[in-house]
Amino acid sequence: MAFPLPHTLLGSGPHKVFAVHGWFADRSAYAAVSADLDLESFTYALVDLRGYGEARGEAGAYTTQEGAVDLVALADRLGWDRFSLIGHSMGGSVAQRVVAAVPERVRRIVGVSPVPAAGLAMPPEQWELFTSAAELAESRRAILDITTGGNRPAAWLDRMVGRSFECSDPKAFRAWLDSWARDDFHTEIEGSTVPALAVVGALDPALGAELTRRTWGRCFVRAELAELAAAGHYAMDETPLELVRVVEDFLRAERL
Repeated sequence: MAFPLPHTLLGSGPHKVFAVHGWFADRSAYAAVSADLDLESFTYALVDLRGYGEARGEAGAYTTQEGAVDLVALADRLGWDRFSLIGHSMGGSVAQRVVAAVPERVRRIVGVSPVPAAGLAMPPEQWELFTSAAELAESRRAILDITTGGNRPAAWLDRMVGRSFECSDPKAFRAWLDSWARDDFHTEIEGSTVPALAVVGALDPALGAELTRRTWGRCFVRAELAELAAAGHYAMDETPLELVRVVEDFLRAERL
């Protein structure tokens, strides 16, 4: 059964946009970009998925499919017949699930370092690191450091780790990993005509331009790719102004 996702509404523009967070954050993932959004052209709904933020104690399967059902239910609740989607990392997978479920309702989709619809295969040692991150701060810190090129300040890494523990439930965090990394639903969106932009960071070794071009480009006929030279996996925090410009320029490309 769908759950009414906690959310924050920003703006009053006619173009409705959902922003979905990734594995390491709740809707506060978009805090660094919120002040510079175009709130006259767009209305943004920043959501908390189950197990995160205000939905931290909410029971569920913690899957990308369930997240998509919850998002569509929220769209209905808000009266949004058509909308665009922004999803970071795991949230990019959730956004793609929405395209699979209700393609006629999605105007545009943006994935920020999006997990592929086919999932993300990991060698055993990497999988061990990611599974241990549910409980271990040092594992979360290592993942953050690796996926941002190994050159971010120690204080930033520590802050991001602290935020991730504050805003997520460890059991939900672990369950979400199984879904975004192992579920393969690419055949459900392959050939989609929804305009689709993937934004990747040049410093991200995990979900960079080459992999994204092969996966995102395989699913979306109208796929576009933008690479941010100074970003890793967390463009909202690393290069917020560049990200806002690229994303909103893409969203504006459709006439209202």
